[in-house]
Amino acid sequence: MPTPFRKGLAPLVLALALPLLPLPLAAQPAAPTVTVSEPLRRNITEWEEHIARLEPSARVELRPRVSGLVERVHFRDGQIVRAGDLLFTIDRQPFDIAVESARAEVAKAEASLELARQEIDRTASLVRDRFAPQAQMDTRRAAQRDAEAQLANVRARLRQAELERSWTEVRASQSGRVSDRRVDAGNLVQAGSTLLTTIVALDPIYASFDLSEADYLRFARRGGSRPENGDTPEAVQLRLADETAWNRLGQLDFLDTGLDARSGTIRARATLSNADLFLTPGTFARLRLRAGEGEVLMVPDAAIAADQAARVVMTVAADGMVVAKPVTLGPVVDGLRVVRGGLSPADQVITAGLHLARPGTRVTAEVKPIAPARLADAR
Repeated sequence: MPTPFRKGLAPLVLALALPLLPLPLAAQPAAPTVTVSEPLRRNITEWEEHIARLEPSARVELRPRVSGLVERVHFRDGQIVRAGDLLFTIDRQPFDIAVESARAEVAKAEASLELARQEIDRTASLVRDRFAPQAQMDTRRAAQRDAEAQLANVRARLRQAELERSWTEVRASQSGRVSDRRVDAGNLVQAGSTLLTTIVALDPIYASFDLSEADYLRFARRGGSRPENGDTPEAVQLRLADETAWNRLGQLDFLDTGLDARSGTIRARATLSNADLFLTPGTFARLRLRAGEGEVLMVPDAAIAADQAARVVMTVAADGMVVAKPVTLGPVVDGLRVVRGGLSPADQVITAGLHLARPGTRVTAEVKPIAPARLADAR
């Protein structure tokens, strides 16, 4: 007959054994639901983005070619000027005097030449009649040649004096926007050293940027042409920091001769029209250069996850198992990321619920294709 102690122990043992029994199938947690899509296949033009800085297509530092006193400034700071516009006037009185002196020297040389010619005429008859030796005739002809040389010299001096007088009017050598004046009227300026102002040409305008070695090799291997070869220039697109559309169009204008040994980049330059003069030198902008054309696979940027060594996308196998695939990424085109390698067109890529998926776990996949309408929304 069982004792009371054994009767009380039996329910306790039964209660401790219950958690060890397997749970019913309905009590197990359900696999999380994620949204999957096949990569979108599309023929696109790929663009590579670079940071560019706008520069003037020409920059001129205006310095006087003669020394003197600045009499007048003929422009407003920041004004648009055309080539040949008068900007500064330097006191021309000393140069007027120099021109008059040179003209007097010309008149003196002309008189000397006329006298030499008369001497030859008088000596010619004497030599012909043998009243004067031939050596005297040679002396007269040498004197004539000397007078002719002196006349040519003083005429050159006159032209130089007139040229220097014309330099007292400092004119714009380049069309563009003029900077502020560095010298006011009443100041003395030194020829070739005093900076008067600066002129920058704004139409067209340059956009300078650097290509990495990988970008340059990709550009060269796809058959990108150098601008100096005379081929059709490469098209570029540009937008400013506060712009969203790539409405500013240009073309590749220059590609440097080699890569910089320190930075490993090669300098490039594009030319853009700037008829409204809105683009300002020194401004930073984003520039796109064509990287290639063809059919590519595209996925939403939200489907890209970061691994310790690479970028990966999570895919769902046929049995519902999550598989991580390392991928090689390209640029973003119309809101979708180009995948250059690592995916196949039949892969089921997790596009939503990525935080619920872990490699090696099972999920419930809900198929939702990447709609072309999303491209239109992203434009």
